[in-house]
Amino acid sequence: MTPRLSLTVLADNPEFPWAKKLNSMARQAMAERAWSGIARFYDNCAKKTPGKKGYPKFKKFTTSATVEYKTSGWNGGLKWANAFAHRPPQLSEDRREITFSDGFDAGTFKLWGTRDLHFYQISQIKRIRTVRRADGYYVQFCIDQERQEKHTFPNKMLGLDVGLNHFYTDSDGKQIENPRFLRRGEKALKRAQRRVSKKLRKSAKGQKVQQSNNYKKARNRLSRKHLKIQRQRKDFAVKLARCVIQSSDLVAIEDLRVRNMVKNHHLAKSISDAAWSLFREWLEYFSKVFGVTVIAVAPHYTSQNCSQCRKTVKKTLSTRTHKCLHCGHTQDRDTECGD
Repeated sequence: MTPRLSLTVLADNPEFPWAKKLNSMARQAMAERAWSGIARFYDNCAKKTPGKKGYPKFKKFTTSATVEYKTSGWNGGLKWANAFAHRPPQLSEDRREITFSDGFDAGTFKLWGTRDLHFYQISQIKRIRTVRRADGYYVQFCIDQERQEKHTFPNKMLGLDVGLNHFYTDSDGKQIENPRFLRRGEKALKRAQRRVSKKLRKSAKGQKVQQSNNYKKARNRLSRKHLKIQRQRKDFAVKLARCVIQSSDLVAIEDLRVRNMVKNHHLAKSISDAAWSLFREWLEYFSKVFGVTVIAVAPHYTSQNCSQCRKTVKKTLSTRTHKCLHCGHTQDRDTECGD
């Protein structure tokens, strides 16, 4: 069954009357997303990808929900306003308001943000996406725009070694402290979680119980705290990655397999809190924007080889100081890796 056929069947299904209220392009975008997940699962099975194959699952209830409108589903909204019963979202002339006029008839909403949409042509906006977060609703505009910024090359190469005691140590010996946003907010999270648990109405076997408004409010407060930590972590990664790229011509990082590292249950929380993968993603993004080369180096034996005599000095993860038995060189373990 193709995505186009599946969304047609879904719209005509009497069991899902809400599906027909959606704009046809929104239904098509959701069907394509579901179909890509199914195709990815079969591709992983055919390629015999090691580990989990990504079996498709229904999305559980979360505080984040997304509805996406493709180009033809919203870009011609003003021109085709009388041609469709469920019209796509429409931007106002001043581009400060957006109107949803599909079967749900949500109405007109003001757009708050720092980006000036007048800077882009309507034809550059390929998709719009409405996203629900714990603190409100957001509209994301997918814009076809190539971002290139000027960069003054300082003739400097930099090597980074990420860690848990320090977020990273570079080849110059500079260390950035690990912010540990989750650890710092863990006390407030536990308190909010206890309040949610106290207000939960337990259900009998096979029966659903309507939860109280106080339970929903407590759950929303918990979601807001998680959202704050998530945004703190992202803000830290974005600003730090931009500074690293702007100060270098070439950046070398370790090609870590974080998915395998978090299998260590003693360090899983700390590794996830550090968000090394997020930092690397933004490093690679800003490398394309500023034209800086980022190289991922295999992490094998980067902590075992001496930077002076290049001989192997075996040490466990708990050993934080490098002491070479051959040449007598002594240095911090993370700084040794950065050399």
